[in-house]
Amino acid sequence: MDQIKITGLKVFAHHGVFEEETRNGQDFFVNAALYLDCRKAGKCDSLADSVDYGEVCHFMTQFLQNHTYRLIEAAAEHLATELLLSHGRLFFVEIELLKPNAPIGLPFENVSVSIRRGWHTVFLSVGSNMGDRERFIRDGIRRLCSIPQIRDVAVSDLIETEPYGGVCQQDFLNGAVRLETLFTPHELLECLHAAEAEAGRVRTVRWGPRTLDLDI
Repeated sequence: MDQIKITGLKVFAHHGVFEEETRNGQDFFVNAALYLDCRKAGKCDSLADSVDYGEVCHFMTQFLQNHTYRLIEAAAEHLATELLLSHGRLFFVEIELLKPNAPIGLPFENVSVSIRRGWHTVFLSVGSNMGDRERFIRDGIRRLCSIPQIRDVAVSDLIETEPYGGVCQQDFLNGAVRLETLFTPHELLECLHAAEAEAGRVRTVRWGPRTLDLDI
């Protein structure tokens, strides 16, 4: 994966655990690696096919100046997320946020936190065998599409399948879903459970009937 690197971006901002840090502010420095496909931009020599690193620098500066966090871990986390959500060509970002004036009270050169965040391709199975099965499935997919941290959702054709597990019940309507997400597996699972709950899913019988079933 190609990358554009930004190093030593100086930002005066108000982040810190102590009140004087958020009140008075201090200098922070940002190192960022932007992962994207630069081939088309390199062949066509067009900025429209790349990411404007000058705009990204202004974006990061404004974000860090317009928000206040107690921890640089939180500042880096939210900055990475907003970069990925607002710049569609980015697949991954690496952010190092440095705090050279941290109130440690001992000689030191720097304190920093480094994180790597990005889009992951995920495949889901989706099914229903209660009520208006197709509506439950479509509503569940629509709910996932409304979440900013999920993009590029594609759904297969839906097919009839026999139930599994020995419980007497109606046939299922099943399909597959492909999507990209910024969520970790456990975070995504929480979203899927929320969509199932909204559809009235009740877990009472193992392998039993369900209004909506979403599995990673």
